[in-house]
Amino acid sequence: MADGSNSEYRIETVGAMADVPRDAWDQLANPADQPFHPFVCFDFLEALELSGSVDPEKGWAPCHLLLEKEQKLVAALPLYFKGHSQGEYIFDHAWADAYERAGGNYYPKLLSAVPFTPVPGPRLLAQNPADASVLANAAMQIAERYQVSSLHLNFTTPGQTSLLEECGYLKRMGQQFHFRNRDYQSFEDFLDTLASRKRKNLRKERQSVGEAGVEIEWLQGDEIEEHHLDQFWIFYQDTGNRKWGTPYLTRVFFQLLVERMADQVLLVMAKKDGQYIAGALNMIGGDTLYGRYWGCTHYVPNLHFEVCYYQAIDYAIRHGLQRVEAGAQGEHKLARGYEPVATSSAHWIRDQGFRDAVARYLTSEREHVEGDIELLNSYTPFRKG
Repeated sequence: MADGSNSEYRIETVGAMADVPRDAWDQLANPADQPFHPFVCFDFLEALELSGSVDPEKGWAPCHLLLEKEQKLVAALPLYFKGHSQGEYIFDHAWADAYERAGGNYYPKLLSAVPFTPVPGPRLLAQNPADASVLANAAMQIAERYQVSSLHLNFTTPGQTSLLEECGYLKRMGQQFHFRNRDYQSFEDFLDTLASRKRKNLRKERQSVGEAGVEIEWLQGDEIEEHHLDQFWIFYQDTGNRKWGTPYLTRVFFQLLVERMADQVLLVMAKKDGQYIAGALNMIGGDTLYGRYWGCTHYVPNLHFEVCYYQAIDYAIRHGLQRVEAGAQGEHKLARGYEPVATSSAHWIRDQGFRDAVARYLTSEREHVEGDIELLNSYTPFRKG
């Protein structure tokens, strides 16, 4: 529905990706001069909706924000009404609890994010910085109009975080662990940069998986068949049941993902005695490999490290990718070549008193995160000096 206008701009929200012109969205999400980012492309976001993974009954109601100028889409924001704070990976449960104890209704709130995906990337999809600024302000107007408690943009890029701060949003910091490819020519080349003890430990972990009789397969594009997805779905369900009680994504989502984006999918599958026992699904970006979903049905020591971390590093090096982003949390990644990296998000709070309290908290939290990153950097496995 149309929600208003801003001078020469037309502001509109739509309830489904199907209501957005695919090509127009993708031109904004992935400009030709920027590395491809799979999680903001039309096909990925629509697959979440068509598969029922994102659904109002599950607390995710799409209301994507569109900005038109001279009848042309010039900016877009993936946006959702949220009835809870699950599947976001930037935790505001304490904010919700405090606001509701004070007598307010924290939910529904507005969230711009890639559902269930803690991956930094563009949220303000615009080629022109001026349009991005108008979009950021339009999002606040929509939040005011619907009288929601708050508006959140999660895992924003540094440049967009700065723009959002200029528009009046509060900045929040977090951290993840990413592998950085320093022009390595091989996995052994990477190992040679590690301290001796760390290098021996990584080799020992990888060797133990092979000695257990595990074989690793890389599957991409047409190589990914229905039986692979069936098996991977079993692995994913096991992880989802243990972590969240029920998996966020449906089996149909993975089917749609491979049908639409097979060339951007890397499925790493582990086999023992002729049977698949574990798997990890990765997404391939223009310069980054994104580790996403993992699961297993048989325990083998160090199998998780091999399938999720070492195989991803190996693939990135062989294909000249600059980074591996292996998802949220996990200090165990540090010893395996993944370094601490700051992430950011931007937040608008409607109630001024609550906003002031959150702002004070975020100032303290940022100092804590910065201190953590500095400390963790001293524990990376690389040779000093």
